[in-house]
Amino acid sequence: MNIIAVDIGNTNIAVGLFVNDEEQFIKSVPGKSHAKLSECLKSTWDKIPVAGSSKEGKRDGVIVISSVKPEWTALIAKIARDDLGEKVHIIGKDIPLPMTMWVDEPDKVGTDRVVSAAAAYAVVEDAVVVADFGTAVTIDLVDEHGVFLGGVICPGFQISARALKENTAQLPKVKVTKPKAPYGKSTAEAINCGLYYSMIGALQEIIRRYAEKIGKWPQTVITGSAAKTIKDDCNFIDSFVPNLVVKGIVLAYQKHIAEKAYAP
Repeated sequence: MNIIAVDIGNTNIAVGLFVNDEEQFIKSVPGKSHAKLSECLKSTWDKIPVAGSSKEGKRDGVIVISSVKPEWTALIAKIARDDLGEKVHIIGKDIPLPMTMWVDEPDKVGTDRVVSAAAAYAVVEDAVVVADFGTAVTIDLVDEHGVFLGGVICPGFQISARALKENTAQLPKVKVTKPKAPYGKSTAEAINCGLYYSMIGALQEIIRRYAEKIGKWPQTVITGSAAKTIKDDCNFIDSFVPNLVVKGIVLAYQKHIAEKAYAP
């Protein structure tokens, strides 16, 4: 099947093209740029094959969305409707969540968290932690039976750096990078070290506590735009998978279609 998978985050939007279930590319565009987003969706849709049975040249594909930002969801739905003549399919609304949820309010869990957890479990087939480093950081646990147990949410690097800048008199705002040393020789370097190593330490401690809870050390997958910054200092993780949410969107849609096909 041919799918455009759209991961709407808090800052950026990732658009992935899958033709005959094979990944062609994944692009990231700023969510605030209507023009860039519109052009990206149009050019991606143009690469979807035309349905063999269509006399009107209708393309044989679907647009599937996971979103944490409703206003951007509405924008993409409008672009799809007005420019492409297509409707969008939204995870959690048109398409069911792809795994069992053992949480208090399943409908309030970000669908990005759920689809990435499902994608990781589909490969690992055992207890797994999925840590997504974006504007916010989510660290979620799936048990050995593929049940989403919940997780933690904490501020990402940009939010933390901005909070220090805005709530102090003299501290500068920094862009977090891999430090040259474990301590800073300047204020900016000290902030960088603090944010960098505190995130790694938090991740390791949270995984340890998850392991104590389930009685085994789970495999760990990290993803997200900031994951590549810290991955080389996280020798306790198993995999770094860019754009895991996009891959999870595709999996969720495929699972939904398969279940519909076998439904009585």
